[in-house]
Amino acid sequence: MSLHEFDALTQRMQLAFDYAANLGQYTEAAKVLYQMNDQLPDDLQLSLEELENESAVRLFISKYQPQIKSAIVEYRQRLMNF
Repeated sequence: MSLHEFDALTQRMQLAFDYAANLGQYTEAAKVLYQMNDQLPDDLQLSLEELENESAVRLFISKYQPQIKSAIVEYRQRLMNF
């Protein structure tokens, strides 16, 4: 995947995440985080825990969103060096 393709994909996913979170649809926002994680190479993917109930969704998002953003930045740097 090229840097341009990755940027376009992550931008669409970030918009979907922001939209869901802003509407209070935290379960949908968490699903987008899972999808973002799946787009990363295996060595950068996080081992995301399964959501067992909806009360844990906001904690899940606050825990994993910064980590996924960091992994995306790292992968972008890799793509820029190719």
